[in-house]
Amino acid sequence: MTSLASMHNHNEHRFVPDSENTRSFRTALGNFPTGITVVTAQTSVGPIGMTVNSFSSVSLDPPLILWSPAKTSSRHDLFAGATHFAIHVLAADQGDLSSRFTRGGLGFEEFEWDANPEGVPVILGTLSRFECERASIYDGGDHSILLGRVLRAAHRDGEPLCFARGALGRFAAVS
Repeated sequence: MTSLASMHNHNEHRFVPDSENTRSFRTALGNFPTGITVVTAQTSVGPIGMTVNSFSSVSLDPPLILWSPAKTSSRHDLFAGATHFAIHVLAADQGDLSSRFTRGGLGFEEFEWDANPEGVPVILGTLSRFECERASIYDGGDHSILLGRVLRAAHRDGEPLCFARGALGRFAAVS
């Protein structure tokens, strides 16, 4: 039987997450690779988009997903107030879309998009798309958790754009 003490790696940085070590906590979280998405919505000020990696499936029946915008984001309240939104999963060759919808990016400026039946901006050609109606909003500390019921979905073949340790990259399968 292997004891927990014998499995301890002496090179690991152990800590209790608090306000004094948020960098260590972010580093630990960064070891979990995620996909990159662009979330879009239509608002009273026009179309908005945001690059996020806090996307997850929740349920197949009913079809539910979630994502979590930071409360400090200038677009948080617009997304939290939107009754519909779309989540676009980016392909490995769509890093430019990721940059377009980050803070300071061009957003929808000089960018072609379609509107779905609810008026939500839809970006064609992404790896997957989930067109959603907001189901619930939950408090998640410094983020909100937006739960969406998927009304329509689309996907195509391709390789996903990945994010880990602060960098964009590609997925490499282990043989």
